[in-house]
Amino acid sequence: MRAAAFILLALPLVHAADPVTHRAIWLMKRVGAPAVSPNGKWVVFPVLEPAYDERDQVSDLWIVPADGSAPARRLTHTKAGESGVVWSPDSSSIAFTSRREGDEASQVYVLHVSQPGEARRITNLLHGASAPRWRPDGGALLFTSTVYPGAADDEANRAIAGERKARKHKARVYESFPVRHWDHWIDEPRVHLLVQELAEGSKARDLFAGSKLAAAPGFGGVMGSTSDELPAVWTPDGQSVIFAATTGRDTAAFAEVRTHLYQVSANGGEPAAITAGSDSFTNPVFRPDGKAFYALAEAGTGKNYNLARIVRFSWPQAGRPQVIAPAFDRSADTIAFSPDSKTVYTTAEDAGHVKVYSLPAEGGAATLALDAPRGQYTNLAIGGAVMAATFDSAVQPPEVVRIDIAAGRHQALTRFNADAAARIDWKPLEEFWFTSKGGRRIHNLIALPPGFDPSRKYPLISIIHGGPHTMHKDYFFLRWNPHLLAAPGYVILMTNYTGSTGFGEAFAQAIQGDPLRTPGAEIDQAADEAVKRYPYIDATRLAAGGASYGGHLANWLQASTTRYKCLLSHAGLINLESQWGTSDTIYSREVSNGGPVWEQGPVWREQNPIRHAARFRTPMMLTVGENDFRVPLNQTLENWSVLQRLKIPRQLIVFPDANHWILKGEDNRFFYGEVHAWFARWLR
Repeated sequence: MRAAAFILLALPLVHAADPVTHRAIWLMKRVGAPAVSPNGKWVVFPVLEPAYDERDQVSDLWIVPADGSAPARRLTHTKAGESGVVWSPDSSSIAFTSRREGDEASQVYVLHVSQPGEARRITNLLHGASAPRWRPDGGALLFTSTVYPGAADDEANRAIAGERKARKHKARVYESFPVRHWDHWIDEPRVHLLVQELAEGSKARDLFAGSKLAAAPGFGGVMGSTSDELPAVWTPDGQSVIFAATTGRDTAAFAEVRTHLYQVSANGGEPAAITAGSDSFTNPVFRPDGKAFYALAEAGTGKNYNLARIVRFSWPQAGRPQVIAPAFDRSADTIAFSPDSKTVYTTAEDAGHVKVYSLPAEGGAATLALDAPRGQYTNLAIGGAVMAATFDSAVQPPEVVRIDIAAGRHQALTRFNADAAARIDWKPLEEFWFTSKGGRRIHNLIALPPGFDPSRKYPLISIIHGGPHTMHKDYFFLRWNPHLLAAPGYVILMTNYTGSTGFGEAFAQAIQGDPLRTPGAEIDQAADEAVKRYPYIDATRLAAGGASYGGHLANWLQASTTRYKCLLSHAGLINLESQWGTSDTIYSREVSNGGPVWEQGPVWREQNPIRHAARFRTPMMLTVGENDFRVPLNQTLENWSVLQRLKIPRQLIVFPDANHWILKGEDNRFFYGEVHAWFARWLR
């Protein structure tokens, strides 16, 4: 394994004097995923220029030479934002989706990058279009849209929509689970793949029209946080499409929903299954030489967490999948190829960072290709011989970089936030490890307050990550920014407890059957260890809090210890049993807790915070989004009732326009202000 050198973006030598404020953090420009032209000359990426009033936000595509010979320039100039940008095979044009003036929904647009002029709208569909993909000859686009069951084309789709609108009643009718997802009810239309030629007057062709697959009760795509997706890729000859979908969505209440790979003709017809069985497959990608395609696969092991591994399929006869790096104990995130098709590159989480790894395309051992002693690399993309990504850290918002694997470094292609970040009074995160009482090595990150003075004593706040299958890492995060939390004068501790990703499959799986007790104990032990290691921490002033699974654990700390002066729980469950019955997902909780709730196994009885309410003592702030269906409002209200009944000091904040996350600028600013006031009240 070659240790790679590491180069931060070139920052001006300016005295870091600006305070850490919500405004400074929230208004940083948000640089998105890069798309590299096939000839390796250009990189296109979105940039959101945020504002507290969403009507004042600006989002456009920008372009920069891949060799860094000129600064980035704005490519689009519209009020509506763009997403899903992809290059044409000849590197002359880009396709993207946007909801522009007159559009009923987001549509596919094509812009000739090398010629002056406006983007041309390609689609005009009732439910819009997303995720465009160029046919290899550049003459057509593949994309997704949603379609009412039985609708053969957009005219039929509109007719059904008109019938639904004309109804005098309003009701949702369901016969199977799930019925909700994150913050929205699941409606009738289902996601389909469509193809449209680029010639003027062409209409979209639904590849699934009349198929048994799409008519199956459990048909669906891969469920993202906001939409149903069908990860898809053209075959090299442009005659068919390989995609990932499920036919088991309607079994979600009692079984793990698996996604499989299918092949369908570019003219439509009945899709043919490529994979089957208990494993899940998604994100198919063809190798540049067209002799094989690859996908991400998760083994069906009966566990709630399994590594995403890269598998290889031969082509044109797919055959059985081959895991190309079976000993690689990290979860692959992306699939990108060297131009000679011999190497697969991926990013993967590792102990608080995201690094770049290389894997032999025909199989072998994974190798660390580019380390990240600080920060993370994400959104990896390759075009020609150019590898690009976004790079960020806790003290550096994301920027587009060009990666030089041979030299073990990256070159900054953008610097939208570099000057502002360099002026802020913040320090890179610190890291430490300890061995838990259970014998596991536990990783931790520390954020220090502005104007840090090691001779002073500071309160310690443990911030608990959600998931649980995520990890605290060195990255720029808006919703729970450690430096903003530390700004009033706190040391922030972030512990990667058992169940966290980035430490191997077994470590992440170990939380199954022990969802709260061991992680809670490790969070307590981490606070004790930090107090021992760092003399500037005041052991008499400790607090803790988190969101989602972090909120669950904050509620468990309420039930299991009185060491903290106060607690904060955002979107946290207090009752395992009632969340099982009201959340938008249920089977994974049954798996985690050792059986269905009515069997009342040990976890349901022993690791349910509300069953230990008699031990609650600690002042607690509760916050929740009214439109959260993952950890529904009833969980926070149950907790609020317990705190009221026991006369424990408490505060409740409900955000009517929020879902699982507090995403609106003014709501988020108010949230931080109230959190700071709550901690100040108990940690003076």
